[in-house]
Amino acid sequence: MTKSILLMAGWFLLAGLNLYGQDSTYYFSAFNSKGDSLKSRLHQIIRGHIQFPYTSSSTDVWDLLKHTDRDTLDSTKVILIYSNRSVDAAQEYNGGAGWSREHVWAKSRGNFGTAAGAGTDVHHLRPSSVGVNSSRNNRNFDNCQTCTNVLDKGTPTGSKRDANLWTFEPPDNVKGDVARMLFYMCVRYEGSNNEPDLELTDSLLTQTSQAPLHGNRNTLLAWHRADPVSNWERQRNRIIYGYQGNKNPFIDYPELAEYLWGDSTGVVWKPESNLGQQDLFQVEASVYPNPNRGIFTLSLNAQKGSIRIFDARSRLLLQTQAEGSHTQLDLSAYPAGIYWLRASAEGGIVTQKVWIR
Repeated sequence: MTKSILLMAGWFLLAGLNLYGQDSTYYFSAFNSKGDSLKSRLHQIIRGHIQFPYTSSSTDVWDLLKHTDRDTLDSTKVILIYSNRSVDAAQEYNGGAGWSREHVWAKSRGNFGTAAGAGTDVHHLRPSSVGVNSSRNNRNFDNCQTCTNVLDKGTPTGSKRDANLWTFEPPDNVKGDVARMLFYMCVRYEGSNNEPDLELTDSLLTQTSQAPLHGNRNTLLAWHRADPVSNWERQRNRIIYGYQGNKNPFIDYPELAEYLWGDSTGVVWKPESNLGQQDLFQVEASVYPNPNRGIFTLSLNAQKGSIRIFDARSRLLLQTQAEGSHTQLDLSAYPAGIYWLRASAEGGIVTQKVWIR
């Protein structure tokens, strides 16, 4: 399958998710929990996402970033995270003359490199200037004390690195973005399935340390509070959900950072509503038992609707019709793994993760 066809398949899946809203039950299993239980439940919700390759002739990280970080004033360009500069998206790296893919959680912090999973998770990957990316290196995020301005092609970016400490301070307008990306990473990656177990720390790591830690946690919390979630950040989260099938909880519910590391630790999380009603719609569905060996029942609050099953690469495997409010699905012919069910009915579209063991 060609790269353009795969990307088009991703766009069709994305269109269904974004035009009609997202599953209103997405975070329900984490409601009314606290502490380690809250973190664990959030992890279960966002784990097992669809993984795209770092570089490939098929849809890869370059393609996703051209969509997630597109300049809203010029669709042929992307915005660079640490310098807020708009550049030609089509260039990609181009021997250093283009742009690079910045791992906001430095890939050496846990030594996961660019392997599928943490190394290709677009929730923490952003376009960056090649030179600024080099200046950031794997520095801890913190407020600088002896500040050196970071330049992008000779122009100050608003980013700073410390002359004496191994730290990097991004511009004010993306400090909250950086914090929420790191919050996501240490909830998404908990050491299962040969993945790294990532955690935040208040210690400053040396350049050579490959410990699966990132800091500074207290500074990140302060940045998160000072730089609230923007509509652009919310839209980026929705776009990634359309491709990867998982979301960053700290963008949808910014207060979660307080319940895990801030002023509300030990307090039960009881959100008043889901996303302030912004993503709710009438269609609701559940798949059970899930996971199992391939025989599922879809419960849909609609008598008529279409059902589509996609694999982890967003390829359509099966299309059928709902049979009343309960439809049995036989997926036993497919190998074990994560699949995606999309149910369409009057009133909206809902997507559910299906796990064949």
